[in-house]
Amino acid sequence: MTDLAIVIVSYNTRADLERTLDSISSAPPKTPHQVVVVDNASSDSSLEMVRERFPEALAIAAGANLGFARANNIGIRATASGLVLLLNSDTIVPAGAIDGLVSDLRAHPEAAVAGPRLVDAQGRPELSIGRMPGPLNELRQKLTGTLYLRGWGPVRRRVERSLSTPQEVDWVSGACLLVRREDAEAVGLLDERYFLYTEDADFCAAVRRRGRRVRFVPSVEVRHLRGRSRSHDPSAANGAYRRSQMAFYAKHHPAWHSVLRWYLRVRGRLPGE
Repeated sequence: MTDLAIVIVSYNTRADLERTLDSISSAPPKTPHQVVVVDNASSDSSLEMVRERFPEALAIAAGANLGFARANNIGIRATASGLVLLLNSDTIVPAGAIDGLVSDLRAHPEAAVAGPRLVDAQGRPELSIGRMPGPLNELRQKLTGTLYLRGWGPVRRRVERSLSTPQEVDWVSGACLLVRREDAEAVGLLDERYFLYTEDADFCAAVRRRGRRVRFVPSVEVRHLRGRSRSHDPSAANGAYRRSQMAFYAKHHPAWHSVLRWYLRVRGRLPGE
C-alpha cells in the first residue's frame, strides 16, 4: 500500500493536465505514492493522453461532468493510502514540494490538512488561504484581493508578509490540499452539493469542527495556472460559483441565505433566473 494518493480531477484541460503530470513524473516524490486522474467526461482526449503517456497512473472515467467535489471523492475512494493530496490539473509541482508538504503534516499530528503557498505564472503569491467565508469575511477577502492585485503598497506588504508566514488558518485552497485519510473519512469526504467552488472551505470547516487544525506551509511552493477550466465556459463557471455560494450560506449561515438570494436576484446574478 502506498503512503500517498495524488488525486487530480480533469475537465477539458488536456495540455495543463499533461504539464501537471509531467512535473510529477519528472521529479517524483520520495514518498511512496499513486497518481489518480478522474476525468469528468472531457471532450479533448484527456483520458486517452493519460493512459498513453502516463500508464502508471490510475485513470478513471467519471462518465459525466460530476463536478469537482464528487470527482475527487471518486478518486479518494479508489485508493487506500494514509494521505491524500487533492491537486488541480492546472498546477506545476516543483521537485520536493509534495515531500515537503507531507513532512510538515507528519510533524504536526494536531493538523488534518496542509496547503502550500500557491503562486501564479509570474511567481506572484495567490491569496490561497483565508478566514471562514461569511458576509464580512468575503467582503474583506475580495477587497484585499483587489487591492493586492493592483499593487497597493500597504495591502501588498501585509499580504506578502502573511503569505510568507507558517500559520494555522480556517481554509487552504483545494488546488493543492493534503489531508489525512482518517480525517477526510471522518467528515464524509467532500460535500458533493458543491459542484465547483467553496468545497475546500467547507471541507476545512468540517475538519476544524472535529478539533483538528489546518496548516498553511509557505516553505512549500506550487505554481497554479489559475482559471484554465473556467476560461472554457465563464458563464457556466460563474453560475457554478453562485450556486456553491448559496449552498455554503444555507449550510453555514442560514440567517444570511435569504439576504444573499435577494442580493443576487437584484444584481441579476441568481443562477437559473
